[in-house]
Amino acid sequence: MTSSTLKASPLRLSTASASFEADFKARLHWSADADAAIEQRVADILTDVQQRGDAAVLDYTRRFDGLQAASMTALELSQADFKEAFDSLPAVQREALQNAAARIRSYHEAQKKASGESWSYRDADGTLLGQKVTPLDRVGIYVPGGKAAYPSSLLMNAIPAHVAGVGEIIMVVPTPAKGSVATGGAGGDASAQGERNVLVLAAAYVAGVTRAFTIGGAQAVAALAYGTATVPAVDKITGPGNAYVAAAKRRVFGTVGIDMIAGPSEILVLADGSTRPDWIAMDLFSQAEHDELAQSILLCPDADYIERVQQEIDRLLPTMPRAEIIAASLNGRGALIHTRSMEEACAISNRIAPEHLEVSSSEPHRWEPLLKHAGAIFLGAYTSESLGDYCAGPNHVLPTSSTARFSSPLGVYDFQKRSSLIEVSHAGAQVLGPIAVTLAEGEGLQAHAEAARMRLGGV
Repeated sequence: MTSSTLKASPLRLSTASASFEADFKARLHWSADADAAIEQRVADILTDVQQRGDAAVLDYTRRFDGLQAASMTALELSQADFKEAFDSLPAVQREALQNAAARIRSYHEAQKKASGESWSYRDADGTLLGQKVTPLDRVGIYVPGGKAAYPSSLLMNAIPAHVAGVGEIIMVVPTPAKGSVATGGAGGDASAQGERNVLVLAAAYVAGVTRAFTIGGAQAVAALAYGTATVPAVDKITGPGNAYVAAAKRRVFGTVGIDMIAGPSEILVLADGSTRPDWIAMDLFSQAEHDELAQSILLCPDADYIERVQQEIDRLLPTMPRAEIIAASLNGRGALIHTRSMEEACAISNRIAPEHLEVSSSEPHRWEPLLKHAGAIFLGAYTSESLGDYCAGPNHVLPTSSTARFSSPLGVYDFQKRSSLIEVSHAGAQVLGPIAVTLAEGEGLQAHAEAARMRLGGV
């Protein structure tokens, strides 16, 4: 089917319809459960890497990425590699990376100042209470590689880690050989290098990555989680990946921290009809082009405007290089929903708790207070979600699949941990001791009670 004959017809729903609830729930449904075969394969890979270390990583890299490396040394990228990649870029790309990095750093520095600093106070009896915030020692960042490369994702993961004060940032990025399993071929070439994305390496230079290895998949997650003779074990793993990477991150959680298990990308647009409909159509496309499971939804109280957006979808779709993916996404998971009011649209948005939420209204600040659950909220007609993906400043690693109800964007706080500080004075022990004794004896923990009782009275 050619792009000119493709049709994208998102499901048309109305909140006034008797079947709305059932149709709405069916359209939102997406399961995060991993395929059983993938889970078993990932479990086997994790165990193998845990037991054999570098040798297992090299074997899987040969098998899946087609890289014939004799040792892990051949798969490690150097700081010189990063600098060479950066220097090779056209000036406009170098400046774009640097400008985006500067905005991302500025935002996360403000975030650290607001929520990532230690604090303490003394109460009336002189007892000190507080919280000590310290960075993680070492984190691992998974960056998709090959043709599907995302330098912006590298910036969004590495820069807040640096701002948090993380000592070492270890990047893993697959560089599959042409014809490898990872690129859909039958087998790789004899190279130990593979397809290195220059923008990703340049972004590593700009973001200050400490070390990097050209490995990917579940084996890379295992190497970061357990450590090998060459790859250092990390404290936390962040960054997006395919189903194997997601399954591996889920399994190593507990040994290391992880950021989140991300589902398909999502955008929800709340529109009052004041924005150009072609802008809205393109914003819906901006998520649909990720993959067939991505979800793009429009909520609007103006039925005529919804029809105009559909007309722009029809007009613009043939111009899109990824038209087939966009059409599959909009036909399978997209929706254009006619609401009774903007207030109702806001209420439905809170039920969806989307990854990206655009408030495309002439009065965005009127509606923002009504919105409780979203990964990121984009206010006003000029605030396209794509600006947030690349250079606005806030992090683009966001909760998906309604998890914004209870989780937050990646941030400085994800690369820090907090320790409680308690320093009880003599006077404070006289106040707190009897309380602790009573509660400890009530729980039958006599040693707890005695430890508190011993501190009552004189020294």
